[in-house]
Amino acid sequence: MVRHTPRLADGLPPDDEVLLDVPDERLAPALVAAGRGDYGPASKLLATTREAAEWENRDRYTTRLAAFARSRPEWFDDWLGASPHDPDALLVKAELAVVRGWESPARAELLRESGPLLTAAAEADPRDPVPWRIALDHARGTHASHTVFEQLWEEAVRRSSYHYGCHASALQYLSAAWYGSHRECFDFAERAASDALPGSLIQVLPARAAFAYLTSPSGNLPRERLDAAADLAIALSREYAAGDPWPAEVRNLLTYVLVRLERWDDALEQLRLIGPHATSFPWDRMADDPLGQFLELRDGVRIEVASRTPLRGPRGRDRSGDH
Repeated sequence: MVRHTPRLADGLPPDDEVLLDVPDERLAPALVAAGRGDYGPASKLLATTREAAEWENRDRYTTRLAAFARSRPEWFDDWLGASPHDPDALLVKAELAVVRGWESPARAELLRESGPLLTAAAEADPRDPVPWRIALDHARGTHASHTVFEQLWEEAVRRSSYHYGCHASALQYLSAAWYGSHRECFDFAERAASDALPGSLIQVLPARAAFAYLTSPSGNLPRERLDAAADLAIALSREYAAGDPWPAEVRNLLTYVLVRLERWDDALEQLRLIGPHATSFPWDRMADDPLGQFLELRDGVRIEVASRTPLRGPRGRDRSGDH
């Protein structure tokens, strides 16, 4: 087994080259400028995504900028003070309020108080689906009924039928951990994936449903349904280049699912495709140090694959075989 382990590291960057949640080439300069107290590049970046209707990027950038604003509130206060009616600042404000609400012991109360901020963000640009993704997260935390959830979902898909963030948020609401069931969650995920556009991350939704199932304390779904979800996500992952940051989070998620299913060779393939791009999700659900958790799992997968690889003699024959 030990002999094979170095070879199985082929295609895997060294531990010290693996980074967590690396921003892409558009977001990185905005975060650097934000670190200097300059909100201009962040404002321009979000404005560009809004004007070009880049809703997936807009959602990702909003999440990251809201996270920065949590640690540097004075930076965001300056932005909001200078442009109190800016649709982009209002969107970050809504995301920030919902995230803070989720993290508070008084979650339901704080989330209910943030409702007007969601309305303001949605009204600032009626085309934008991202406020409705935030509203779906908000609904889960405020114990919204299925009727309210359906209304929010209709608003979201009316603006963007294939918005991954809205689908992922809806899937959480429908999971057994919240207000649905494993079967309801899988049914939603499989329907969405079957309707998804080629190359869409929505095809990974069944794997997200599998993650919800595998991290649940109970359930009795057939193994075949879990494997089919993983297979669909593997096919999507192969459509993207190795080391591409765009599908990094879904590849990290898929790796977790494959490990839980003990599909070690498939998991190793995903780790090679991930390259240096570890993501907080899903590893922060299991450990306070998501990067350390990722690296530990990566080592474990290599050892599992090595233990299943037959040792070969100098001519390629099994050492233990009689020929």
